[in-house]
Amino acid sequence: MRLPLRPCTPLSLCLAAAAPLLLFTATTPAHAADPTPTCAAPDARTFPLTTRIHDGPDSYEAGGDYGTWYLDLTNTTARRCTEIHPVVVLVDRQRALKPSQPRLEFYDGTRPRPHPVRFDRTDEAELVGAFDDGFLGFTVDPGKTLTVKVRLTLAPDAVANEITANAAVVQRHADDGDWVGQSNGYRFDVEPAVPGDTTPATSSTTPAPAATTPAEDLSFTDELARTGIGTEHLVLAATSALLITTGALLLTRRRR
Repeated sequence: MRLPLRPCTPLSLCLAAAAPLLLFTATTPAHAADPTPTCAAPDARTFPLTTRIHDGPDSYEAGGDYGTWYLDLTNTTARRCTEIHPVVVLVDRQRALKPSQPRLEFYDGTRPRPHPVRFDRTDEAELVGAFDDGFLGFTVDPGKTLTVKVRLTLAPDAVANEITANAAVVQRHADDGDWVGQSNGYRFDVEPAVPGDTTPATSSTTPAPAATTPAEDLSFTDELARTGIGTEHLVLAATSALLITTGALLLTRRRR
C-alpha cells in the first residue's frame, strides 16, 4: 500500500482500513495497467482529502430508527480524486459490539436506495467496514467538497455502550491503494432497546443530498488517539488482519 509522507497516527488504522478494499481487488481480475491517477502529490505532507463526520445524533436506541449523519470529503489539491472509498472503524467501550449489530448504509447520489456496509471484527474487537459493495468509488473534483449521506441503526440486542466512529479514506489503485484521508471521531451512546418495541428499522428511498458543494474551511483532526482509539491494539489488529503475499495484499478475517 502506498502511504502519504505525512506522519500517520496511528499507522495501523490505514492498514486495517484498506484491508477490505484490497481483499475485494485481489479477488478481481487485475488490469495490466492501473488507469487511476493518484490524487496525492509525491512530496505531499498532508492528506489530499480533508475528511469530517458531522451532524450525527448523540445517541441511538438499540432496535430503533436510523440516525443520519454526513461525511464531508474536501479535495484540497489541484488533482481530481477518483475511486475514493471511505472505511468506517467502530470502537465500542464495552468491546461487546458484534458485526451483525450495526447496520450502516451510505448514498452515492445517483440512486434512491442506499448501499449496505458490511462489518468485520478484528482480533481486538474493532469493527471495520468499507464503502465497497461493488461500488466503484466517489469522485471529488479539485477544490470541491463531496458530502456523503450515511445512516446507522443498531440491532435490538445491542447493549448499552459508547461507540466512536472514525473514517479512513482509501483511493484504490488496482491491487494497491493510497491512504488519502482521515476523519475526526464521532462519539455516540447506545441506549438499550425499549421493552415491547419490536418495530424493525426499514430502508428509506429518500435520495441523497446534492453531492458536490463549494469547499469549506473544515477542521482536520490530526491525532486519532484523541478519539479514544489506542495505537497499540490497532497495530495488533492490523497485523492480524493483513497477510502480505506475492503480488497482492489479502485480508485474513478472524470472526468471533
